[in-house]
Formats: sequence, C-alpha cells, structure tokens
Amino acid sequence: MSLPITAPVAFDAVRATCAAQRDWSRAALAKLQQEAARSADTHLLRVDLPGFPGIAFYFKDEAAHPTGSLKHRLARSLFLYALCNGRLHEGQTVVDASSGSTAISEAWFARLLGLPFVAVMPACTAPRKIADVEALGGTCDLVDDPADVHARAAWHAARGACHLDQFGLAERATDWRGNNNIAESIIEQMAREPDPEPTWIVCGAGTGGTSATIGRYLRYRGLRTRLCVAEPAGSGFVHGWHTRDPQARASRPTLIEGIGRPRVESGFIFDVVDQVIEVDDADSIAAAWRLEELFGRRYGGSSGTNLVACLQLAASMRARGERGSIVSLLCDRGERYEQTLFDRDWLRARGVDPMPARARIAQCMASGNWP
Repeated sequence: MSLPITAPVAFDAVRATCAAQRDWSRAALAKLQQEAARSADTHLLRVDLPGFPGIAFYFKDEAAHPTGSLKHRLARSLFLYALCNGRLHEGQTVVDASSGSTAISEAWFARLLGLPFVAVMPACTAPRKIADVEALGGTCDLVDDPADVHARAAWHAARGACHLDQFGLAERATDWRGNNNIAESIIEQMAREPDPEPTWIVCGAGTGGTSATIGRYLRYRGLRTRLCVAEPAGSGFVHGWHTRDPQARASRPTLIEGIGRPRVESGFIFDVVDQVIEVDDADSIAAAWRLEELFGRRYGGSSGTNLVACLQLAASMRARGERGSIVSLLCDRGERYEQTLFDRDWLRARGVDPMPARARIAQCMASGNWP
C-alpha cells in the first residue's frame, strides 16, 4: 500500500522550516559575534588614596559598555546561550525578570536581532531605567510585589516567549574558564601593574553569575586572590552565605537596585566566595556620591556598595601591615538614579541621610581607618 501523498510534502515543509530557522540562528550568532568584536574592553581605573600607602585600588568601568552596565556581558551571553540551545527563534518574543540594568542590555540585544522584548520589573524600579528599556523598543511589565517577577516571567514563557532567565542561567551562560569573561579581563589588565595578582576582587551579587564566574576563574588559574561579595545589609545572599542555606530570605529591604536580592538565587555559589561584607544603604549611597568626586562621573548604588567594601578590606590590610591591590567594579551609569539615589528629596522621604556616611568615608580615605 502506498503512503499518502501528503506525507513527503509535510516532511519537506518541516525540513524547510528547520533550515530557515538554522539560517536565521546562524545570522543572529554572527551579529552577536560582530558586536563583541566591535566592543572594546572596559577600562581599569587606578586610584591611590592617601590613607592607604602600599595599597592600590582599581575599578573596572563596566558602565562604559554600549548599554551602560556590567550586564551588557551577561545579556550577550544569555542570547548566545538561548540561540545555541535552539530555544530562540526568528520573530519570537524575548522575556526576562530584571530590575533594570539587565533589561536595558537585553532590550538592546533584542533590537539588534529584530526581536520583541518584555522586561518584568518591580513597579518601584527607577523611572530612568524603565524609560531606557522603552527607548530601545522594549515593553515593561511592572509588578507591585518584587517577589512576583519570576512567576510573571514564567507566565510570558508559557505563552510562547523565550525566557532568557538571568537568575537561573547566569552562572551557566557565561564561560568561566575565559573567553574574555570579566575575570580574565581583570587579570590580563592587571598583568603589568606593581601587584598583578590582586589581594581581593570585590563584586556584588544580583544573579550570582559575576561572583560565580570570578570565583571559579580564580581557582581555575590557581591564583591566591580572594573574592569578596559586597551586599546590602540583611540581603538573602548575606544570610545564605553565612548559613549555607539556599532557602535563606532577606531580613530587610534595600534601596540599592540590582543587588540585595530578597532570596538566594540559583546562580549563587557559596563556596567560591571568601568573604561577604554587609553595607548599609546610606553608606552605599554616600560612596556612590564619592565616586563622582573621584572619577568625574556618576555611578550607581551598587558601585558605592563595592567601594565601601574595598575600604573596609583595605583598612584590615593596613592594620596587618599588608601591601597589595584591590580590584572592584563600577557597575552602571549613575544617571539612571538621578531621580532616586542622587535626589536629596527622594532620599529624605525615605528617611535616608547620606551626609554622616559621606564624612566617614572621606575620613577613612584620608586616615586608612574604617570607623
């Protein structure tokens, strides 16, 4: 008995669809690779503070990326991961849960590939970040409870969107062995410095991907450099790291966007982190203001959190008579927080006065002692 004539026709149609999809994926990958080749690496800025002779501070300016933040690297990796796993198709809507910087970077890459993008954000996200996503052609789906962003992103995915899932895939999507990841870039840029092997590298923890990449790379290279995670006081990761409890939850909210997660995200790897330093919001904000004085441009609150942790580590090194270098990150552009962290009225309405913290930070830079 002969097969129905529709069978080979249907098979040919499927084959043609698969071929078209592979062609589109190949072209999309080429665009991402071309973009990576065009994007020069970010600068590593050195600062010498009078209170810390023999201890050099370096800050990697990730705000210099085309999308203005450290998350440019992650967004590119997430799109590559989705394409190479066959999850992302031509014309498909892309979705992710993000408080802003990742969403801005993802919106930029979605536009590069001609794809619709939806960012699921807490309604309290800085207005400038929402505007930046929309300016890039993205749509912002705002939720009142920040804890609901994951469920809302899953809702979009169930209706056909490709969920980039920065919180679930960040530590997998980035090649921690090298391939110009942020850790390899730091170590290569430090190679000709007086202390090329940093005593500490300091970063925050949003998805956990950056700390996982840096911590793994340091071990892979056999370096003695230790990794410190700087976090808003009482965050989920703070409690989780101390107790090794993946179910830990935050004990207090924070005004510092991008870090200070309410829960331990799946990308956090406890055992690659050597120390966690808790930083009060007022200190983080005051330090962000101080960064503008040091570099002549504004950076966000998480960069301030990093600076405070660097000063505390350096004060401990100085007390022990140690010399060396400390490297940290300038995570995103401060202009995104003009209506929040750099607005005195906004801070006053939330009971935050950074001025005492600003004086403490200035005193520490001058004396080498953390008060």
